Amino acid sequence: MADGEESRRFAAEDGWEALASFSLPSEPGNDRRAMELVAQIVHGRGLSPALLERLKTAVAEATLNAIEHGNRFRPELPVQVEVWASRHALAVTVTDQGSGSPAGEPSEPDLDRKLAGEQTPRGWGMFLIRSMVDAVAVREERGQHTVELRLSLSEGETARNET
Repeated sequence: MADGEESRRFAAEDGWEALASFSLPSEPGNDRRAMELVAQIVHGRGLSPALLERLKTAVAEATLNAIEHGNRFRPELPVQVEVWASRHALAVTVTDQGSGSPAGEPSEPDLDRKLAGEQTPRGWGMFLIRSMVDAVAVREERGQHTVELRLSLSEGETARNET
């Protein structure tokens, strides 16, 4: 997205506050760095330990997908991460700068089919992300791919996944 465009989109939604924005080179290991930074940023925002672990897993997977599939491990292409908060939820966007197609909607992983060689052993990322957060939206705009993760601060509340 163009600089500031994501900020304007969230600013238009009532109650969302930008907590942080950072970028990382598309290098192995930066998925873990993104996860650690997001955990530091949301510290003290009311996440239970279980919700924090879910968010960390989703952020790491989304960042790894951006590094690998979007930016194809090209360190000169950054992955942009933004963290947002409202009274009742957190949102993290992960945007890659790559020219490749987004990972898309792989079929739901089936362990038996994978073990039998009928499905690739890969393809767990989006399945895992969708299992960890309450809502996921995937957008492609001007050659950039953004995965938006939303997590309710209350474990009993959930939102609908979107694409």
